[in-house]
Amino acid sequence: MYVTGRLPLLLALGAVPVVLLSAAGVDAWLAAAAWVLLCLIAALGDAAAAPDPRRITVQRRLPRRVLLGQAVRAELVLRNGANDRTVRGRVRDAWQPTAGAPPERPGIDIPPGESRTIAIPLLPRRRGELRSRFVVVRSDGPLRLAGRQARIDEPGALRVLPPFTARRHLPSRLARLRELDGNTSVQVRGQGTEFDSLREYVRGDDVRSIDWRATARSSTTMLRTWRPERDRHVVIVIDTGRTAAARVGDGVRMDAAMEAALLLAALATRAGDHVHLLMFDRTIRARVTRVDGPGLLPALVDAMAPVEPQLIDTDWDAAFAQVRVLTSRPSLVVLLTAQDAAEAARGFLGSLPALARGAHVLVGAVTDEQEPLPERPDAAEVYRAAAIERAAQDAAVVAAAIGRAGGEAIAATPEDLPPRIADRYLALKAAGRL
Repeated sequence: MYVTGRLPLLLALGAVPVVLLSAAGVDAWLAAAAWVLLCLIAALGDAAAAPDPRRITVQRRLPRRVLLGQAVRAELVLRNGANDRTVRGRVRDAWQPTAGAPPERPGIDIPPGESRTIAIPLLPRRRGELRSRFVVVRSDGPLRLAGRQARIDEPGALRVLPPFTARRHLPSRLARLRELDGNTSVQVRGQGTEFDSLREYVRGDDVRSIDWRATARSSTTMLRTWRPERDRHVVIVIDTGRTAAARVGDGVRMDAAMEAALLLAALATRAGDHVHLLMFDRTIRARVTRVDGPGLLPALVDAMAPVEPQLIDTDWDAAFAQVRVLTSRPSLVVLLTAQDAAEAARGFLGSLPALARGAHVLVGAVTDEQEPLPERPDAAEVYRAAAIERAAQDAAVVAAAIGRAGGEAIAATPEDLPPRIADRYLALKAAGRL
């Protein structure tokens, strides 16, 4: 049972007869008690006369997946099939707060045997699995003083995917990839590249690329063109340990790592390479392998969506063992983790040389953006600037240690890290090292 706003108004209206009765000589306390009792009896009777909300059937309509920050519409189909009276009241869909459901409770007016569709706009503010386990239906009594309330279990789930805001960098990188791949007039030649096709020689071409056998069979000089090798294996490892939970900008480090992984995966699959994803701390949080072509990105974002950073240290020996399980011959391993103080990265640096002997290793880290100090900074701004500078110095020490271990370190802000890793991948392709 519940009461509506009409009951307090009815109680307030009782002040008028109470005053009149007290002026006529009736005890004011007795009159007030009688009025309150009369209102309570009316509310109880009104609630008892309300249609039973438990006889309402609920059906959900909502998409299974949506991007973070994208507005989506969930629908509730309410059917009044068992009641012989019209159900008037309100309905509440019990989404968790990060789903972005409005606080208002939509009103319902469902005649017997009919259905009504209630639209619930959602604006997810958190990546992962968002759930609504039940729907609450309120049925008002004839007087609208009180009513009956029922919880109807009708679970719903919405998977919120990473937004992939780094997608805006993809067209320019794909254009550069087409140049390397020989799809435009620009052709490349380098150690480790594959033969692509023959074309006529033009002034300025490298004479070392002339194919003399084809020239002998033709009436003009023929030149060999080359393209980067295909079918390489790119393994992306995202650290989900405690360092991934650090706040950087408007998100955490792991969110920026996901953006970098998605951009690199989209680029590598267009280049004809095989992409593997591993999200790991002390156990596998997500793994995508043996997926190529158009299905790769949907598989990646679907695997990434429910993963959250864990407040534990990452076991890098176990992580690198999983890399070797994914593929026995990785050409490029991209480790997206933090470059903190050397003491904290001791386990990572100790395990890195064994991995770097069999593959080219890139270590990408997210750094905080240094904002210029105002002319008269306060103590908090000075402390923040000093902390960022100290973290940058520690990261430089770790980056140097990564270089000595056989890897290559890339550190950038959340906005700059995805394109920098993509550019480095293209540079390795152009140099024939992948």
